[in-house]
This record gives sequence, structure tokens and C-alpha cells, in this order.
Amino acid sequence: MQNKTLVELFNYHLPKDLIAHYPADMRDRCRLMVLDRQDKTITHNTFSDILHIIDDSYFLVINNTKVFNARLKAKKLTGGSSEVFITEIISPNEAKALVKGKFKNGDIVLVDNYKISLINKDDEGIWLINSNDNIIDIMEEKGHIPLPPYIDRSDTAQDKIDYQTVFARNIGSSAAPTAGLHFTKELLNNLKNNGIEVIEITLNVGIGTFRPIKTEYLEDHIMHKEEYTITEHSATKINYLKSINKKLLAVGSTSVRALESATNEKGIVQSGVNQSNIFIKPPYTFKVVDSMITNFHLPKSTLLAMVTALGGYDFIMKAYTQAIKNKYKFFSYGDAMLIK
Repeated sequence: MQNKTLVELFNYHLPKDLIAHYPADMRDRCRLMVLDRQDKTITHNTFSDILHIIDDSYFLVINNTKVFNARLKAKKLTGGSSEVFITEIISPNEAKALVKGKFKNGDIVLVDNYKISLINKDDEGIWLINSNDNIIDIMEEKGHIPLPPYIDRSDTAQDKIDYQTVFARNIGSSAAPTAGLHFTKELLNNLKNNGIEVIEITLNVGIGTFRPIKTEYLEDHIMHKEEYTITEHSATKINYLKSINKKLLAVGSTSVRALESATNEKGIVQSGVNQSNIFIKPPYTFKVVDSMITNFHLPKSTLLAMVTALGGYDFIMKAYTQAIKNKYKFFSYGDAMLIK
């Protein structure tokens, strides 16, 4: 039998009261666990302490994607309730979506007075939809922010602010790049004043980021695809900073995915628009990323596999045990981890 990795190795018990249903009162006042891989120490801090934890030997790469109001409350023509959850914008009048209820090709659902036509459904249950109206405009007017399924409450007007990073600019995600939620504009400016350069890239986060691994072995999991964009300016800057031995600190798993997908075997980041379906899991040799900021992830998830590839399985699982013992908050609105 081939050597395969059991998904069960990435399981852990999380008390439900440690799932964050709301963010910290101030973005940069959440907790920050710092893992130093060199001396194998774990320290407990506040996120704003990052100003004193990293110096100008680092530079940051952030994901500037913006979350759209993907959740649309809808009705069937017969009056029954439905929901259209936009997962990808294809054009102003065409998108992909999850749709609640039983439908056949050509059916129509109503979002208030807007008509949404269901064209066809793929093998993963995602519909191709279209409308005579601009779908982004419909989302802006009628949509709700797509809080993850483990946040067990209705969204509020405040979530439209809290569930966006302060640097969000390129609309296209159905989930937030949550490690970036901890930064304030003031904190970013202070980091820049300390000589730490901040470079923007874009990866549009898809619904697949929440899908658990259902296979017995990691190697049998089929990874979802997400579109990313790295401008020529950003790629050139990253390659230059790496060439003078600056350490790349990626903010979030989405930044890591885009960067590792765009980097060739010589460690050079390529610019352009592309699709990433990379599955970063142990053992993995990182081509360009040196460190990362991340949140605490779901059991048996591809994201937990990624952080163990960077931090080492035993060290990361020890950190998660400490996080539970010290009552860190988990998942999208939770606390943060810096893997140095």
C-alpha cells in the first residue's frame, strides 16, 4: 500500500463556545499566538503587538479581494422560499450559485422584483444563473454578507463592515480572507513607517474553502479552484525583495495559495491572472513564502493541512492544544496565529 496521510490526523475536539460568532471589539485587539519555528517557542500576544514582533527584515503580502453580498433571499414562482448564494461572477448578467430547493433547467426564482433564471446545474450542485439585470447591482441592493455556516446567527449591517478587510478593493469573493481582518489602517501605516513594505495581490475566495475533506486520505481529496491576480508591479516588487533576502510574510492562506501557485521552480513569482487548485499539505517545500499570519482553522480542513506544512505537524497541533486550553477564539471572526 502507498504511504498516504490519514485525514483523521488533522482532527481535534473544539468546544463550541470557542467558535467566534462576533469579531473582537477592535480589529487589532484580538489575540495573537506567535510560533517561532527556530526555537520552538509559543508566546501569547495581542495582534497590535506585531509592530514589535516583526521588523524590516520582513515584508507583507496581503489579499485585497472584496466580499460581495453573496446571499440573496429568494422566492419560487409558487411562493415558496429559496435562497441564491452567488459563488462566482462570470459577467454582469451571469454567475454561478448554490440555490436552495428543487428546480429544473429554465426555472425562475424571484429576488424581490428581480428575476433570476436557472440555466443548468453541474455535478457539484452549482447552478449557472443569469438575469436581465446586473447581478452585482442586485447583490449590492438586496444581498446579505455571506457569513460562514459555523457562525450561527443572522447577519447584521455591521457585518458588512466587519467581514471586509480595510484594504478590500477588488470585488469577487464569497468569503473573506480572514487573516486580513485583524489589520487596521493605522496598524498598516505604522508597519510601513517601520520599513515593512506591504504588497497587494488578489485571490477570489470561493465557497470551496468551507468544504470539509470527505476522503479517508489527504491525497484523495480534490481541491477546489480559485482565481487569482498578481500584477506585474507586485510580482516585480516581491521578486526584488526576495532577492535581497527579505522574508515574505503572507497574510492568510489565500495569499499563500496565490503566491505558491504563481511561483516557478526557481522561486520567481509570475504575474498574471490564473486559477489555483494547489493543495499545500505535508510534506511541502515552500517556493516563496517564508512565514504566514492565519486564523485557527476547522478540524480536518485543507487549511489546517496547509499550516502544518509550514509550521510542522507536531508543533501546530501542540499550538492548537494550547489555544483551546487558553480559550482562544476560532475560525473567521476568531484570533490569529503568526508562524515565524
